Amino acid sequence: MKVHEQPMRTIWVEPDGASVGIIDQTRLPHAFVTARLTTLEEVAHAIRSMQVRGAPLIGAAAAYGLCLALRGKASDEALARAHALLLATRPTAVNLRWALDEMRRALQPLPPQQRLQAAYRRAAALCDEDVALNRSIGTHGVPLLEAAWAKKGQRGRINVLTHCNAGWLATVDWGTALAPVYLAHDAGLPVHVWVDETRPRNQGASLTAWELGQHGVPHTVIADNVGGHLMQHGEVDLCIVGTDRTTARGDVANKIGTYLKALAAQDNGVPFYVALPSPTIDWTLEDGVRDIPIEQREGTELTHISGRLASGEVVSVHVTAPGSPVANYGFDVTPARLVTGLVTERGVCAASSEGLLSLFPERRAPRATGT
Repeated sequence: MKVHEQPMRTIWVEPDGASVGIIDQTRLPHAFVTARLTTLEEVAHAIRSMQVRGAPLIGAAAAYGLCLALRGKASDEALARAHALLLATRPTAVNLRWALDEMRRALQPLPPQQRLQAAYRRAAALCDEDVALNRSIGTHGVPLLEAAWAKKGQRGRINVLTHCNAGWLATVDWGTALAPVYLAHDAGLPVHVWVDETRPRNQGASLTAWELGQHGVPHTVIADNVGGHLMQHGEVDLCIVGTDRTTARGDVANKIGTYLKALAAQDNGVPFYVALPSPTIDWTLEDGVRDIPIEQREGTELTHISGRLASGEVVSVHVTAPGSPVANYGFDVTPARLVTGLVTERGVCAASSEGLLSLFPERRAPRATGT
């Protein structure tokens, strides 16, 4: 995707061939700032503080975190320590564990002196794979928008509602939920996106709106609780959101507030789709409500909000009653029964065990054979 008309990814290796460059997403939308990460600890901080965020991008950043860790020592102990430190940064997004395990599988069998270069090669490959997966999600998602356009008699505009940020800023490139939007827009379809502000960190208002604006996609930022009203009045043709973890039966964990959008969509007959690359599927879990760990973040994200003054200065202000306790749950789980379909790099399927296995048959348990 593009920033100021220039193609760009969200993470890259700097010209020195060692340090890692990122877009500091905590500075958006008021300033476009990149940061240079040189140590394992800096990568861990970038993930925890959400300088990088979004399940696929967290995984990519963690992969490069292992690379930086091995620049000091490439021993088994150093690899295990880096893996453990990075895994503890964000508990909900399964891509983090997947990327770290992929790196460890590639590096563990090698002698220590070969691990560093192999680590950078594998991390780069994981990033390229993410781009390809997300581009494919977009390809499979475009027909959903085309169907919505045909249902309206190709009149007006296609109104898509999304929650949080599942665009290219949440991945290495293209995005998940927004990949079909970008491809449809580039193909000339009249797509318009309702962008939930997504409290408390306002990833929709600050990140999704910013990246859609950079690409020229028509959009409107709305308060989090407006979606149901728009659906009641026929102003939403379909919802597309991302996910940080999807269970084997199709339950999806996404940014807090997603579940309420799915309930409103069901009540109003609005299709509700979830876009995800296969590394986001946790094949070890079935019941998402029971088993997916839900991150609880610092209360200051809820009690304070940042914004830009007329002078251009960006400040943080306190918005809650002094002394009131807060609970800041980062995610909720939308049961599969509320999801119209899952949009993956292999196609669209029902949000169910059989639906997912139809696209990923290699995940079926082998049948027992008689003797």
